[in-house]
Amino acid sequence: MESSQIVYEDNHMMIINKKAGQLVQGDKTGDLSLLELIKDFIKKRDDKPGNVFLGLVHRIDRPTSGLVIYAKTSKALSRLTQMVKNREVKKTYWAVVGKEMIPSSQKLVHYLQKNEKNNKAIVYTKPTAGAKESILTYNLIKTLDNYLLLEVDLETGRHHQIRAQLSKIGVPIKGDLKYGAPRSNADGGISLHARKLEFVHPVTKENIQIIAPVPQNDAVWKACEE
Repeated sequence: MESSQIVYEDNHMMIINKKAGQLVQGDKTGDLSLLELIKDFIKKRDDKPGNVFLGLVHRIDRPTSGLVIYAKTSKALSRLTQMVKNREVKKTYWAVVGKEMIPSSQKLVHYLQKNEKNNKAIVYTKPTAGAKESILTYNLIKTLDNYLLLEVDLETGRHHQIRAQLSKIGVPIKGDLKYGAPRSNADGGISLHARKLEFVHPVTKENIQIIAPVPQNDAVWKACEE
């Protein structure tokens, strides 16, 4: 965790631009997570005795980069968590996919079921028992030599939703071997970036809009932002 990853901070919350491969919170791998690293960072920076309160408001997948909100007080945590549940936090993603013939914008409605065994989403085109309705809208915003850049707005927040739905229409995300990409990315991540967050601050009620720069270690990402 580097201080340059902090894109917004006040007394109530901190918003981080996560790198591909960083864990948002502890899991069965036992690898150090951003939650622990940020707690440690705040403790040292602010010279705090005792424990630092920090709560994860929402997750993004480990191989994904981009914006993650952490709450610094229990009040902010409960309010922000409720706002995410009520879909009052607008999340916009950027996804780099292979250059295929797809409509320049499209609303996708599928039904996703999580397969616990292989940690993968199964995608159905019709309502299916045990599968949850999953809705996203994408717009093609840039055409590169070998790739397309899609801006994705999520209406629902299902397990691996963007990865699974884009794969279903024939454009798996660059680097996403699990969902059919032909090869991996050099950093082991996937080219899915939580680009923008928009919401009303849970305490001050001001409008917050945050944009995360794309990963700078990747030429394709840099071309997307140019």
